[in-house]
Amino acid sequence: MRGMKLLAIEGSTAWLSVCAYDGQPVATARERSGANASERILEFVQRALAEARWRLDELDGIAYGSGPGAFTGLRVVCGAVQGLALGAGLPVTGVPSLLAMAQAAWRRHDATRVVACLDARMHEVYLGAYRRVDGDWLIEVEPTVARPADVAAPALGTAGWFGAGDGFAAAPTLAARLAPAGVDAAIVPEAVHVAELAVPKFAAGGGRPADEAQPLYVRHRVALTEAERAAGARL
Repeated sequence: MRGMKLLAIEGSTAWLSVCAYDGQPVATARERSGANASERILEFVQRALAEARWRLDELDGIAYGSGPGAFTGLRVVCGAVQGLALGAGLPVTGVPSLLAMAQAAWRRHDATRVVACLDARMHEVYLGAYRRVDGDWLIEVEPTVARPADVAAPALGTAGWFGAGDGFAAAPTLAARLAPAGVDAAIVPEAVHVAELAVPKFAAGGGRPADEAQPLYVRHRVALTEAERAAGARL
């Protein structure tokens, strides 16, 4: 159903994506930008709005992938969202990036029990588990960061769970333990799925002031020691 005009931005991984959305994607921009996200994000926003023929002040809100994910990418996205929303007087809402991956798994594979897992570097993964019931996603495992060996199965057991994300490629043993129904390691958080999940939040009055666009951090350590950097470690 068309109606609400949203701009969605996702940059919690190496992939940056922007989507103009009004019940379906009207215009998108997507690129594996990596460290260049800060240089590309406003260009992507302008491109999507121009293709949709929308002005920023015509939007009903801005949605963003809140993480967990890459520290720099999350800060870039939240900074851009704050600036755009403040200037246009728009509400914002964050959508957990792992939940956006569950939405992608449902769209692509009809999966209704999804373990979303991203490579968090430092021999850890970001992980969350979600179950779709009557059109809504219920949280079975809150977003967390852990070493693969420490990850526990969802309380409902592992039957029927589908795995999404490159965390399963980084830690192959997780697939056998947590996702016997299958794995799509190519799934990443994308703006179109952030937009889909944001619509009911905005419709229910869940929009927040611009300055409340903040990342969801589950790892509090955001810097490496000199020795760790020299050894090639990454957060």
